[in-house]
Amino acid sequence: MAKQKKIKGKFFKEFKEFINKGNAFMLAVGVVIGSAFSAIVNAFVNILLSVATWAVPGGLKGLVTVLPALNDAQKGMDAANGLGQFFAASDLQALAQAEAVATYGQATVDNTPTLIENVKGTILSKYTLHGTTYTYNLSAVIDWGTLLNAIISFIIIALVLFIIVKVANTIATKNAEIKAKAEEAYYEKHPEERPVPPEPGKPAPTEAELLGQILVELKKSNGEAAAPVEEAK
Repeated sequence: MAKQKKIKGKFFKEFKEFINKGNAFMLAVGVVIGSAFSAIVNAFVNILLSVATWAVPGGLKGLVTVLPALNDAQKGMDAANGLGQFFAASDLQALAQAEAVATYGQATVDNTPTLIENVKGTILSKYTLHGTTYTYNLSAVIDWGTLLNAIISFIIIALVLFIIVKVANTIATKNAEIKAKAEEAYYEKHPEERPVPPEPGKPAPTEAELLGQILVELKKSNGEAAAPVEEAK
């Protein structure tokens, strides 16, 4: 029991440390901003494509192709009465009435007009509206509008990200140049503090050597004689 509590406490401790890390917080912020930005891009693309497909009946959502039926299940609800793979949205009421008459008879429909609405509800449950056309749910449909939307959204997002990265790289380069100029101006005023570049072919000094050099300089500044440094054998 104590072991389980210890494991549980360790887990929550590690989870708390992970949440409190800056990287995790920035990642969460990035996801939220990305979602909001994606919604803006999708709205902009929908407006753009709606204008571009102004002359297409039904607009962007009407850009669909219904593939021919390869079996009876794809032929529609009742192809003999006009309810095939697709039909115009303006014909819905007439087709519902014709289907109701074919199913229940003219006399029954005349005595119970609500049967037409019931049949209409059944039709709407089996068909999906694309622009101004209803398509049978079991039919194979190529949705060109969704494809165009995805392609243009990708291009816009990629372009915006490219601009953001380019601007960020430009700012970083400018900051590095400003920092280098400031350091050069400082070393021109204080040449004694300019770091000595390593000689070509000579390895960089180790940490122990650097500490020894600092110790020698400190002794010099205090007026003490520097002890000779023995070379390592």
